[in-house]
Amino acid sequence: MGALDGLRVIDFGQYLAAPLAAMWLGDSGAEVIRIDPPGGPTWKSPANAVLQRGKKSIVLDLKEKGDLGIAHRLVASADIVLEGFRPGVMDRLGLGHEEALRSNPQLIYCSIPGFGSEDPRAGLAGFEGVVSAAAGFYPRQNASVWNRGGEPGTDPVFLSTPVASSYGAIVAAHSIVAALIARERSGRGQWIESPIFDAMFELYGSTTMKLLDDPPPPRPEMTFAGGHRPPHMSHYRCADGKWLMLVLVQADRHLPWLAKIFPQEWIDDGMADPDKVRSDPDLQLRARARYREMFASKTSIEWERILNEELGVPAATCQTSEDWLVHDEHARESGAVIELDDPEYGHIAEAGYAVTLSKTPMAAHPRHNLDSDRDEVLAELDRGARPSGPQTPPEPNLTRALAGFKVVDLCQVLAGPTMARVLAQYGADVVKINSFEDTQLSAHFYTNAGKRSVLLNLKTPKGKAILARLVKEADVFGQNFAGGVPARLGVAEDDIRAIRPDIVYTSISTFGSAGRRAGYRGREELGQGVTGMQHRWRGFDNEPDMGHLAFTDFGTGHVAAFGVLIALYHRLHTNEGQSVHASLAQTGTFLQVPYEVAYFGRIWDEPNGQEVKGFGPLDRLYQGSDETWFYLAAVKDGDFERLSAVEGLSAVARKQGEHLEAILEDTFRTASTAEWVERLQGAGIAAHALMELDDVMTTEGIQKRGLSVEEVFPVVGRVRTGAPARHRLSLTPPELGHLVGPPGYDTRDVLTSLGLGDEIDELVASGVVRDSLPLETTGSVRVG
Repeated sequence: MGALDGLRVIDFGQYLAAPLAAMWLGDSGAEVIRIDPPGGPTWKSPANAVLQRGKKSIVLDLKEKGDLGIAHRLVASADIVLEGFRPGVMDRLGLGHEEALRSNPQLIYCSIPGFGSEDPRAGLAGFEGVVSAAAGFYPRQNASVWNRGGEPGTDPVFLSTPVASSYGAIVAAHSIVAALIARERSGRGQWIESPIFDAMFELYGSTTMKLLDDPPPPRPEMTFAGGHRPPHMSHYRCADGKWLMLVLVQADRHLPWLAKIFPQEWIDDGMADPDKVRSDPDLQLRARARYREMFASKTSIEWERILNEELGVPAATCQTSEDWLVHDEHARESGAVIELDDPEYGHIAEAGYAVTLSKTPMAAHPRHNLDSDRDEVLAELDRGARPSGPQTPPEPNLTRALAGFKVVDLCQVLAGPTMARVLAQYGADVVKINSFEDTQLSAHFYTNAGKRSVLLNLKTPKGKAILARLVKEADVFGQNFAGGVPARLGVAEDDIRAIRPDIVYTSISTFGSAGRRAGYRGREELGQGVTGMQHRWRGFDNEPDMGHLAFTDFGTGHVAAFGVLIALYHRLHTNEGQSVHASLAQTGTFLQVPYEVAYFGRIWDEPNGQEVKGFGPLDRLYQGSDETWFYLAAVKDGDFERLSAVEGLSAVARKQGEHLEAILEDTFRTASTAEWVERLQGAGIAAHALMELDDVMTTEGIQKRGLSVEEVFPVVGRVRTGAPARHRLSLTPPELGHLVGPPGYDTRDVLTSLGLGDEIDELVASGVVRDSLPLETTGSVRVG
């Protein structure tokens, strides 16, 4: 039985974001009723095999009075409603959130527009490329941190992976479950508005963070011979023609492990010495050449097994989506990929489960034929089905969904800390525990916002005893250590559950809880690599390349938060804890939903590579006469006719065909970007100038909605950072919360709350705790 069993979801969504969020609720046990217009989904895509799986289907023409009446009855019967229209569309149909909540006060009503109702662009169609351009998403050509190919270019690079819509779905999904928990506690439903544009700021994560007072000196430029990545953080082609990604990010530890297979000549030359490899350009060139020869001697899978299983070195094959779905046994063993029988495509492999839960596992069922459930749905309405309502005495004054819940966070770097940060924003009291040796803290003031920070030595008996006190009071425990480390530290699930049996024990990894890669070390690069993302972002020489942001890291933090909230909702009903496991590979799969369906005869022809500018002539980036760029999305019914009526584009209608893209490129260079965007939007066509992220972060509208905030953080002063939109949930909105200081800033406060106030000085002196990291270490934290 799923955690959401007994709940009814009405899905009005089209395209990707709302249907994906609804699908996750269905996989979690909810009954999802899918409402489509005559003719079926607006988006004709194989992705619908994933997005509509398991949902009951009914076709309603909302322009027809009788069908509109059925829609009203369905909303009145629902626990959750999802829609992704532009603000005001549902209101005009009498199906908006205000009217729906009046007739059904316990309803969770979730809107996922491209741009929110308070955004002046609310009327603009929120297509993926338009939202991405508005949010400053598209990077400049070949201008990544590790510049492989010479001078950075100036053209923007389009990414066909729909990360904006995917993040919109993920944020909406955990917002809905947080609202369900709030409803369970307060008896009240509420409105959620989770625009895709707003979700982009969760994708950016700590890249939006900037210290405004006494900022740190810029990082020294890291240059490597030939403008490449360092040889120990690069791609290598193997004997089977596939690429292997080597990720010795902790070179001081990982390089000596790799050196166990080096010939003595290489070791004598300094290739096992991390300092020499980092500082000697000639050695870097020799190392790269030797690595190329070495890795070309075996297949990528052979090397993957040797490096990870024999040496403990992080590495993975960079695969295509087809490889991941069809040929990779680990993908199925981990649940990242599943097989179903689809009514249109037959037997398929597709994106599997977003998160793994031990007591209430997610389960998927095939897509229903269009309108095949009409009679059943109407019969249920006639029987008077109603929302299930809260099961516990109400807390009428509840203002935060997780107020009173406690979390112990041992996670490091990005994904795990992001999970706990999301829980803190929903009101949980999160204690963040860092070790004295932790140096991967460059994102600390973002990923640990809202938490209380403690420096604790878990290698000491007293440190373990303090952790046990924290765990005894906790509802959630989070860790993302490599395989075997939790047991050595005494924080494996059995250890924690012995202290608090009903705890939600959360683990985050790169490759999942099952399958041959389950125990492998990992990083963002590898989560992107195995699932196909690096191939889609490949460079000019067809070498795979990592996307310019931590797509899977931050995404996995949000997916894990969804899983934890599902587990907490289940615990409210059963008093039963369970384990939750999220992984970068599972998240990477769902970030690529349009390409995560494999069936007999599929042609894998999606746009990829860093020279691509869009999906096609009417859905891509163009340059104006002022050399700035904009995104055009003329893909709605009637848009081509509207386009050809725009001043300066009358010739387009006569020139459509294989030369249309070139004609539009030439035409758009005759006027500035601002002129074209004004003309196009005036004609009802979606278009937006390509923005720069720094400019977006400082706009008045972004700050008004709380997506960008400037606060005075303890010790470091003013910090500008991203934050949850202030009004995403109407009654229990997420908040930035407690302003975290440097690591260890709250050690004394936390110990005092545990009744250890009189022992703090002795605990500091004996090396069990610290007040904060030394100033020189804290300085590294300040890098934004």
